[in-house]
Amino acid sequence: MIQALKGVRYLQTRTISQAVSELSVPVPWGEIRGRVWGPDHGRPVLCLHGWADNCGSFNTLIPLLPKECRYVAVDLAGHGLSSHRPPGVFYAFPYYVMDVRRVVDALQWSKFSIIGHSMGGNVAGMFSALFPEMVDAVVLLDSYGFLPTDPKEIPKVMRDGMDEMLQYEKKSEEDKRKVYTHEKAAERLLAANPSLSEKSLHILLERGLVQVEGGVIFSRDFRINLKNLVRLSPEQCLELQSKIQASVLVILAEAGFDEIYLQPHQKIVTSALLQAYRDRNHTVVKVPGNHHVHMNNPEVVAPLVSDFLQTKVLKSDSGTDEGTSKL
Repeated sequence: MIQALKGVRYLQTRTISQAVSELSVPVPWGEIRGRVWGPDHGRPVLCLHGWADNCGSFNTLIPLLPKECRYVAVDLAGHGLSSHRPPGVFYAFPYYVMDVRRVVDALQWSKFSIIGHSMGGNVAGMFSALFPEMVDAVVLLDSYGFLPTDPKEIPKVMRDGMDEMLQYEKKSEEDKRKVYTHEKAAERLLAANPSLSEKSLHILLERGLVQVEGGVIFSRDFRINLKNLVRLSPEQCLELQSKIQASVLVILAEAGFDEIYLQPHQKIVTSALLQAYRDRNHTVVKVPGNHHVHMNNPEVVAPLVSDFLQTKVLKSDSGTDEGTSKL
C-alpha cells in the first residue's frame, strides 16, 4: 500500500519482529530512502546510521525499543538505497543536517527525538544545536555528537580533500564501480569494519549491494571516502554543544571509537565534550562491546535507550499531539 504526504512514499515490506515499511522522501537530486517501524501516531524518533553503513544498522535495536514510538531510520545521502549527491559535490556534515531537515519537513514532524550512531551521532549533534526547538531527546551511540579538528590541521585537510576529489573525478567509471562476487564484497566490507558480527555484516549488505551484470557493486557513493572539508575546531564544537536544549544520552563502547580511531591529543578534546555533557546534567555511560555494539549486541544498549526514551520523552508527554507524527 502506498500512502502520500508531501511526496513521501511508504511501501510495505517484510517484517522484522514487527511491521516495517519502506520510506522514500524526494530531494532535489533524487530521494532519501529508509525504513519505518511503529504506530502511525507514535512519538517520532529519527535514527541516523554511521559512516559507510545504512539504515539496516538499526534492524536489531529498534524491535527492542518502546513500542509507543514511530521510528524512521534513513539511509543518509550516498549510503544504502538513497540517491548519490550530484557530480562534483562533496559530502559534509552541514549537508547531512540539511537532509535531515528535508526529511522531517516532509514527515511534518515539529518535534522529535534522534538516535545517532558514530557519524550519524555527529549529524544529530549539529542538527540539535542548530534547531534546538525541534529536538526533545538525543541518543549518541559511540559518538560524541561532534568531531573536533585541531585548527592547525584544517588547511591541510581541506587541500587534501580537494585533491582527492580531483583524482576521483579522473577515474574511469569501471574503477569507480568495481564489480565483486557477493563473497568478495562481504570480505571487503568486513576488512573495513572488523567490528561487525557476521549477522550485522549481512544485514548491512542487504541495502549495501546492488546486483549488476557479472556480480554486485556497493550501493554507496565512494565520494563519502573523501576527506570532509567542513571541519570544526574544539571551541566551535563546545559552542554548538551549548546550544542543545534536548536531553542527551551518550553511550560509549569500551572497545569502540575512542580506542580504535582517536589519537591521545584527540582524546583530550573528546573528554572535554563529555565533561560538558555531564556539567549540563546529561548522561554519559560506557558499555562492553565494540563500535557496532548497538547492532551486534542490541540487548546491551536497548535497556539504556528504552529507559531514556520512557523517562525523557514518553512520560513527559503532555498528551497533546504537538510534535507527534502526522502520518
